[in-house]
Amino acid sequence: MIEVTDIEKIYQMGGETVRALNKVSLTIQEGEFTSIMGPSGSGKSTLMNILGLLDRFDSGQYLLNGTDVSGLSDSELAGIRNKEIGFVFQSFNLMTRMNVLENVMLPLVYGKVPYKERRERAVDALEKVGLGDRLTHKTNEISGGQKQRVAIARAIVNRPSVLMADEPTGNLDSKTTQDIMRIFQDLNKEGTTIVMVTHEPEMAAYTKRIVHFRDGVIQKDKQLTPKELPKREVE
Repeated sequence: MIEVTDIEKIYQMGGETVRALNKVSLTIQEGEFTSIMGPSGSGKSTLMNILGLLDRFDSGQYLLNGTDVSGLSDSELAGIRNKEIGFVFQSFNLMTRMNVLENVMLPLVYGKVPYKERRERAVDALEKVGLGDRLTHKTNEISGGQKQRVAIARAIVNRPSVLMADEPTGNLDSKTTQDIMRIFQDLNKEGTTIVMVTHEPEMAAYTKRIVHFRDGVIQKDKQLTPKELPKREVE
């Protein structure tokens, strides 16, 4: 599904050249649940932005579902991003003037999906994350954990090929964090490919593969065994 080869990303900061990514190669298969870890400045967020088509790279190749995205225009990238990729961010990024249902329907508006289908798909996505009874609530009337559930529903409503989550539990307490990670696990069991950036080993342990970054390169790439996964994952 995702295949990057010798990807480089270089920034000029003052008179200094910074290689955020240094010839990184990585393949993520359909149905994987992968976490990307590393200290601040390691390159993990840079890679996430490139995989999510939010940023361009300087050299190398990126194939998404077999399509080489290297030379595509901004409008072509936006079209693929809207169709193929769902995003979940630490800060939720919800529209405060809209209710829960309207927030989840929003990507389908951009995709020009008819209203009836938009509503049906949004309700289905919200029921998947346990918020079928909160459709008309405003975002300031729900908790942080519920806001992240809305964000996940919005990310999956377009039925993307891959779900990308950037520190999705960073603003949540421990109990809510566990609930959110269980939702990701359930989505993965249903076949959703998930790539998650996190700095927390406890969160990475919910995934099936951990890729460690340091200084712009992959330091370690480990597949977790069933014994290493949280109990519910292997039930």
